[in-house]
Amino acid sequence: MNSPTITQRHSPHYDDRPTGETISLLVIHNISLPAGEFATEPEHSAVDALFMGNLTGQIYPGLSSLQGVRVSAHCVIWRDGRIFQYVPFAKRAWHAGVSQFAGRERCNDFSIGIELEGTDDLPYTEQQYQSLIQLTFFLCQQYPAITPDRITGHSDIAPGRKSDPGIAFDWMRFRSAIKSGINSATTEF
Repeated sequence: MNSPTITQRHSPHYDDRPTGETISLLVIHNISLPAGEFATEPEHSAVDALFMGNLTGQIYPGLSSLQGVRVSAHCVIWRDGRIFQYVPFAKRAWHAGVSQFAGRERCNDFSIGIELEGTDDLPYTEQQYQSLIQLTFFLCQQYPAITPDRITGHSDIAPGRKSDPGIAFDWMRFRSAIKSGINSATTEF
């Protein structure tokens, strides 16, 4: 499978992972700002401004409570399938918050966070699924410790606190595509 086309953005909201840390988890999220409103020009959206540290109450008055919040994800997959990368994969993005996976806390230390532009209850687009599948294959090639059983939702690592990617995310479809892709391309992984 070909490497995905990724537009580079440069968020200031990241730091180094702990020394010797192995990237071994992929976390899927969703985001839209304001909730349920989707960008026609992602590079001029509130989500982009949030991750770039440029969200101001003057430009986005309804989102003034988020001004100064330092949060990021490695990538956002927009409704049209475009992928923006905000943080280098080798660095620690600030996407998971208080979290735990397989008995380990601080998931940001060992995970990659991918945001899908969306909400918990609105269907994601075909383009988003295709881009997510392609990006997941790419990440599994780059980071072999990310296996299908180490791909999860934000809701699973922060239960009761987070609900994304939500009921609208088709886990069965996504997992089936990942599993069949790995089975048919084991030499690539």
